Amino acid sequence: MDRPEFYRFHQGQKTLPFADDEYAGRLTTLRAEMQARGVDAAVFTSMHCIAYYSGFLYCAFGRPYALVVTAEDNVTISAGIDAAQPWRRCYGDNITYTDWQRNNYWRAIRSVTGTGQKVGYEADHITLAQKALLDAFLTPAATVDLAAVAMRQRMRKSDAEIALIRAGAEVADVGGYAMREAIKPGLREIDVAMAGRDEMELEIAKRFPKAEYRDTWVWFQSGINTDGAHNPVTSRKLEAGDILSLNAFPMINGYYTALERTLFVENVDEASLALWQANVAAHEYGMSLLKPGANCADVTRRINAFLADRDLLQYRTFGYGHSFGVLSHYYGREAGLELREDIDTVLEPGMVISMEPMLTVPEGKPGAGGYREHDILIITEEGNENITGYPYGPDFNIV
Repeated sequence: MDRPEFYRFHQGQKTLPFADDEYAGRLTTLRAEMQARGVDAAVFTSMHCIAYYSGFLYCAFGRPYALVVTAEDNVTISAGIDAAQPWRRCYGDNITYTDWQRNNYWRAIRSVTGTGQKVGYEADHITLAQKALLDAFLTPAATVDLAAVAMRQRMRKSDAEIALIRAGAEVADVGGYAMREAIKPGLREIDVAMAGRDEMELEIAKRFPKAEYRDTWVWFQSGINTDGAHNPVTSRKLEAGDILSLNAFPMINGYYTALERTLFVENVDEASLALWQANVAAHEYGMSLLKPGANCADVTRRINAFLADRDLLQYRTFGYGHSFGVLSHYYGREAGLELREDIDTVLEPGMVISMEPMLTVPEGKPGAGGYREHDILIITEEGNENITGYPYGPDFNIV
């Protein structure tokens, strides 16, 4: 029996999140960056870069994946367990590597790159072990870190990306309304979370009938569980007067969107209401600052001053917003576009960013709990467009 190191297994029809010219344009920009740095071949290994340049979002399950880009070729490298699915879901060619012997993955990559070339890679993703294998199998003349180059490209969204993100924000609103409808004393966090997730999954399937469905999720938190933005859902039962944090995260073709809101069950005490209103005011002030030419660090400092004037800055726990695109809670991050003190990126039209101030007041203090609002804004030539529709604040969210 012939047991090949790698082979091509192509069957079915290609179905991609975007049109071919969208990927061709992304690769043209990338190749210009490669040429400027003298890079002969780029080997991308992260889920976000592979998805951005090819459309294929892999499921690693302990196996390595890649996208190899040269001046002429763009080839995804996938494991045999996936059969032809990676080819059907990628722009360009696909090679399947086998596990008959160790490191066939790198032999497949080498069949595209050759040896002795100047190779680009993602230093913020590849492991030390895999980098050693890259050096051993490709014997590069030099290596160049392309992670920041790719990130800067992903930060500026195309019209097609913005259309998908806009649809995602609308799906998040659907999930938010479904959760609000489900809230009542005695229900568990998990019950409310499932109501929101199910409605979002159905809405995504309706809007994107040719997509792959995975990864949409909800974090619905109550009481002390609201103290962290990423706290998992529990079986805690809701009680009257509870502070709630509603977080809806639809995933569409690898693209993440979000809706995050503070709510209360039936009633809100005076101290909690004052904190909630203060955070809403910070949220509105922050959104007013997001416009072309604004510096991320300066926006952060101005919101810091706003909260400090109200003696609330000590309750802030993280930055005020981040970029949107190919990312999720387990892959992707455009760290160059975050509202933090150490990020000096200047906002430009076509960027998409959230405003999401959060205050966490410890147990034992009046108004204890986590308060967070979150809207998604597209930076335009004139300012910004808020594409989140679900209302924020006490008028709508005392349920």
